[in-house]
Amino acid sequence: MSYRIFPRITMLTVLAASAAISPTATWAQAWPSKPIKFIVPFTAGSGTDTIGRTIGERLSKALGQPVIIENKPGAGGTIGALQVAKSPGDGYVFLVHSAGHAANPAIYTKVNYDTINDFVGISMLATLPNVLVVPPNSPYRSVEDLVKDAKAQPGKLSYGSAGNGSATHLNAEKFRASAKFDAMHVPYKGTPEALTDTASGRIDFFFAPLVSAHSMIKDKRLTALAVGSAKRSEQMPDVPTTVEAGVPNSDFNFWIGLLAPASTPADIVQRMNSEVQKILKDPAVKSRFASLGAEPQPMESAQFNAFIKTEVGSFAALVKASNIKAN
Repeated sequence: MSYRIFPRITMLTVLAASAAISPTATWAQAWPSKPIKFIVPFTAGSGTDTIGRTIGERLSKALGQPVIIENKPGAGGTIGALQVAKSPGDGYVFLVHSAGHAANPAIYTKVNYDTINDFVGISMLATLPNVLVVPPNSPYRSVEDLVKDAKAQPGKLSYGSAGNGSATHLNAEKFRASAKFDAMHVPYKGTPEALTDTASGRIDFFFAPLVSAHSMIKDKRLTALAVGSAKRSEQMPDVPTTVEAGVPNSDFNFWIGLLAPASTPADIVQRMNSEVQKILKDPAVKSRFASLGAEPQPMESAQFNAFIKTEVGSFAALVKASNIKAN
């Protein structure tokens, strides 16, 4: 009798243990069962927005649910980031952010979230160059012209950004600090607004994402003097880097990545990472990115988390050295 009962008790124990974890397992297997939201903390038409929409469109097909882009611009991306940090980790809210995400802890003293501990990285999505643009009627025809005049008139020149702490701001600050001149920072709500005012001559220069500025450069509504990346862009092979143009240590790594609330289940993080990696390796997506001047940068989640932690430290040093403040 004991022999017959023992296996049944063991089986019941196993079933009971399985039942204790099955709601989560079943729920995870059923994910996603409703639309997914991508929070982009910059305006529509920005480089971050364009890359986010490209990935979201493919993910929608892969996961069988709509991926909705919601733009939440302002305060260098901290408004949108806060919304994601405080969202439930249920796999339905994600953040598409840029390099500025890692700089914001040093720029903003009160962001009400922890950049490292309140998020889990899904994957880096892309790197893309910012391009130093000036108005079409600008007297500056080279980086040398701009730097020479800026040094001769300290604080007179103005430069735009997509907001305090944005990658466009950080690129300009690194360039300005490396070239050793003072200028007036004019933060905008987003890249499109800064591009419009640069083209009209309201500001003197802007380090714009190439993905956003390329068409205006082709139409001669903007003049490109250099790219801020470490190497030239295939989209504009005749445009030098800022280092090649005579400003050492001015290269800037502009990246865009996908993150989620830290409480998001590991299996959903892994599933998203797997789908994103497939998308980034798709020849059609590579071609689309190339047309935007962007380069796919798939990463494992752990690798991306470690990268962000390193970036936070690097940007803290840049922010201190450049005296960047939230103004």
